[in-house]
Amino acid sequence: MSYEERPEFQALEELELVLRLVTEELASWRRRAQRAEAALGVEHDVLASRERLLELEAENRTLRARLEATREKVEQLLKRLQFLEEQMVLPEQRR
Repeated sequence: MSYEERPEFQALEELELVLRLVTEELASWRRRAQRAEAALGVEHDVLASRERLLELEAENRTLRARLEATREKVEQLLKRLQFLEEQMVLPEQRR
């Protein structure tokens, strides 16, 4: 029996052919999936950037409100300090 006539060798050749075709098909699907992921990744980055921007804007509003409240407290403290200084100066002027 020659190599070509043996059924197990023919089956191996057929299996090799099928595996090659499956490998090529798999590679094709993988390339398509990578392209789809890349396209989704760009959109995802845009969405993530937009979400991050909204978070930063909200944080900015919160920080501005805190800054304004702190500014008001500092102004109140300055007024009190000025009042106390005036109270200390008045008795000295009376002397």
